[in-house]
Amino acid sequence: MNCQESIKQSMDMADMVCMSYLADMSESELMERPHSQCNHLNWQVGHLIASEHGMIEQIRPGTMPALPSGFAETYTKETASNDDPSAFVSKEELMSTYKAQRAGTLAVLAKTSEQEMEAKTGVDYAPTVGAMFVLQGSHWLMHCGQWVIVRRSLGKPVVI
Repeated sequence: MNCQESIKQSMDMADMVCMSYLADMSESELMERPHSQCNHLNWQVGHLIASEHGMIEQIRPGTMPALPSGFAETYTKETASNDDPSAFVSKEELMSTYKAQRAGTLAVLAKTSEQEMEAKTGVDYAPTVGAMFVLQGSHWLMHCGQWVIVRRSLGKPVVI
């Protein structure tokens, strides 16, 4: 197994876990917060999508599919406290945007050589191109731990 295959496998596992947690969540349930000082799930998912787009664009400019108009501006630190569902996109748009961005990430990953994985990014939390790719799965997993809290508080079944 090479570096790209290993990273893809890690991203695929994160995808399976995260999408399992989101699969049966309704629009209104995605507006739930695991705690009053945490962001609601819709915002978290939008943030993850916008972050993935931005991080991959940072290391490989011009390679990612465009985000829908206004998407990145909808999911900023300034919007995180907003509880109005109409200020955010639907679950359907979140999922379709996620799929497009993840497909873009995987396409860029497949074209990145082992040598290019070692290139420096200048980013403390992901100092190499390889680390930036690894972050795409782990970032989602960091957030989805909060989704379990919402699922349990709503009486949703255990899925993983």
